[in-house]
Amino acid sequence: MPGTNLTRDEAQQRARLLTVDAYEIDLDLSGAQEGGDADGGGQGTFRSVTTVRFDSAEAGADSFIDLVAPAVHEVHLNGEALDAGEVFKDSRITLTGLRAGRNELRVVADCAYTNTGEGLHRFVDPVDQQAYLYTQFEVPDARRVYASFEQPDLKATFQFTVKAPEGWTVISNSPTPEPSDNVWRFEPTPRISTYITALIAGPYHSVHSTYEKDGRSVPLGIYCRPSLAEHLDAEQIFEVTRQGFEWFQEKFDYAYPFAKYDQLFVPEFNAGAMENAGAVTIRDQYVFRSKVTDAAYEVRAETILHELAHMWFGDLVTMEWWNDLWLNESFATYTSIACQAYAPGSKWPHSWTTFANSMKTWAYRQDQLPSTHPIMAEINDLDDVLVNFDGITYAKGASVLKQLVAYVGMDEFFQGVQAYFKAHAFKNTRLSDLLGALEETSGRDLKTWSKKWLETAGINILRPEIEVDAQGVITSFAVKQEAPALPPGAKGEPVLRPHRIAIGSYELQDGKLVRTGRIELDVDGALTPVPQLAGTRRPAVFLLNDDDLSYAKVRLDEESLKVVTEHLGDFTESLPRALSWASAWDMTRDAELPARDYLALVRSGIGKESDIGVVQSLHRQVKLALDLYAAPEWRETGLAAWTAETLEQLRAAEAGSDHQLAWARAFAASARTDEQLDLLQGLLDGTEEISGLAVDTELRWSLVQRLAATGRADEKAIAAELERDKTSAGERHAATARAARPTAEAKAEAWASVVESDRLPNAVQEAVIGGFVQSDQRELLASYTAKYFDAVKDIWNSRSHEMAQQIAVGLYPALQVSQETLDATDAWLASAEPSAALRRLITESRAGIERALKAQAADAAA
Repeated sequence: MPGTNLTRDEAQQRARLLTVDAYEIDLDLSGAQEGGDADGGGQGTFRSVTTVRFDSAEAGADSFIDLVAPAVHEVHLNGEALDAGEVFKDSRITLTGLRAGRNELRVVADCAYTNTGEGLHRFVDPVDQQAYLYTQFEVPDARRVYASFEQPDLKATFQFTVKAPEGWTVISNSPTPEPSDNVWRFEPTPRISTYITALIAGPYHSVHSTYEKDGRSVPLGIYCRPSLAEHLDAEQIFEVTRQGFEWFQEKFDYAYPFAKYDQLFVPEFNAGAMENAGAVTIRDQYVFRSKVTDAAYEVRAETILHELAHMWFGDLVTMEWWNDLWLNESFATYTSIACQAYAPGSKWPHSWTTFANSMKTWAYRQDQLPSTHPIMAEINDLDDVLVNFDGITYAKGASVLKQLVAYVGMDEFFQGVQAYFKAHAFKNTRLSDLLGALEETSGRDLKTWSKKWLETAGINILRPEIEVDAQGVITSFAVKQEAPALPPGAKGEPVLRPHRIAIGSYELQDGKLVRTGRIELDVDGALTPVPQLAGTRRPAVFLLNDDDLSYAKVRLDEESLKVVTEHLGDFTESLPRALSWASAWDMTRDAELPARDYLALVRSGIGKESDIGVVQSLHRQVKLALDLYAAPEWRETGLAAWTAETLEQLRAAEAGSDHQLAWARAFAASARTDEQLDLLQGLLDGTEEISGLAVDTELRWSLVQRLAATGRADEKAIAAELERDKTSAGERHAATARAARPTAEAKAEAWASVVESDRLPNAVQEAVIGGFVQSDQRELLASYTAKYFDAVKDIWNSRSHEMAQQIAVGLYPALQVSQETLDATDAWLASAEPSAALRRLITESRAGIERALKAQAADAAA
């Protein structure tokens, strides 16, 4: 039985048979304010009527349409009533005896609101007790709202008619019409895929503007719940949006393809954002309730630009099947970072620094897991793609596109993209369509490049091989490329690839590392000589892959490593610092640099790091290194040293600065002694003060959560803080704090609410899991290893994908770094017969234990 799955073969067969013309979708949401559970979702239903017109290539052929619904009342095919109870089974409606040419199907069903962030999500705001709805359809969840041919290559027009409660606003892909008797009749969309259709409804607050260009005016809208309206910095969001419009339209040479552009900040959203055509949904944590660092504004801007880029790449031109998902996401990631880096007036010209230190770190981690896969992954069915929104699909793909731009030239790259958009507007494509366009404009043969970069897995290592005479003059220089063995269980063979890289030369000048030379070249094969450097004097540091053009792990030669270790914070530019920090972190994860040495390196250089995004990444990485990679017998020593460092840096930071706030959060995350915890309590109750530090709503919750995790804040204290912040965010923070308490009762309560019940909304479940897993509560959590393996398969089979994945990944015993955990995992994998998707997630988590054991052994030997 297919369940809710769909195979690629089935999709291809259906696409050969059918051409879809138009959907008319009539939804009655008039009961949404009262429907569903008190916690904001589940159980409530709404009436959905779908009329779809499509052509069949064969007379008498059979096919099916997808629908996930509690009840189907009517099915009419070409005017003939079908037995709904007979034809609706297993999330499909069977269609038999199709006419050659035009067919018309009408389906009347009751569909269900969700509280999982899939389909039509319903949320009740505790501030105003109003319901708020939004859809999330990627990958296969339009079928939770209307009957649909749920695959990206069966594009059609969509016309929504929606009945909503009095006083609501309804937003969809087409411009919002004036309602009549609370009924909203939208104009048909252009031809788009089901997964980017959208509906957002509720008493949302909105701000409106326009983007003007060449006599065309595009209406812009920003929406959020009224309870967040005071925090909505609409003008900053509009500014980033207009900058994206300007840069993308110039680079793509194709006008924005839809009638309007709304951005809707919605509650309990599973992802960062979603590229619904003309109606982008964004998690409303990006409406900042409290002070955040500039790094948070940069990440939000990248998200805004990422989704805007999708309007062309993904929405205008769409992949034929999900194996090209990477191209959608990688292109949007690459162009959003490039826009931040190169657009005139951008506030974040150093965005490639952030990319190198965060996105690429994610890619390197993902590419060293047993589940590593080619960028162009083999997607056999929907279950495959649901676990493939990963560091390879987004970050490695974007890194490889950056290298491709360097390889073919930026002008040639965008000329090829322009031809691609013009040729395939509102159609579906394969990778070969884009590569063909790029070959035309660049003159480069990309077939070999594509095969080695997109169709193989794994990561290369680049090392310099340098020979120097007695006077310090280079006699030979070469770049050595290695292709390490893929992780056990990974498919494929190691491959040497062509790289376009820069080699930077750096000298110490007045205590600063300044770039004094740069060579850009193609590296291919095991050894690439660099004759240009022969006869020159050796600099203090050689940095391979300077400017981060390629995707590779880079190692420093011995002399360079010595200088960088002593002067990492002294690079005058942020990107070489970020590359060096990333290399050090990679070496720590690979057990080449002991965790205690990584801590020493960070402590020696972080005070000189000006880039706040890098600082915050280092905070996370140090804490992770100490929690997982430090030898257990030394861990507390390392944590004590790090916490003392965070407090010293907090007190030394400029009052009111981003660095002060970042250090306050780092200190709050690891405070451990009575004196340190007293300071947290004092900051919370106002008896202690650090000049310039605003202890606002979000920082207060960070303090409460740490005090709860260390036993200093009880239920009464948590409830008091929630009384101060009676919002949905406050409820999530309180759930985290309650689950973080170091008692057997608190852990049992948290576990039961997630594992033994399925009533928690997605965002609250995530918050409980985050509180449950505390790195200094290993002994308290040890008994849950067996419970996890007893429960995880049933959870996977009974919960929706998003909810099940949260649990499968979040509650895996990652802190129990031991051979016993490996053995328990192996025994479960051998006996449980999990689905391929669940097996992948558990295997990835197991690899984390294996890596941590190796790193701990290296640290113990230091």
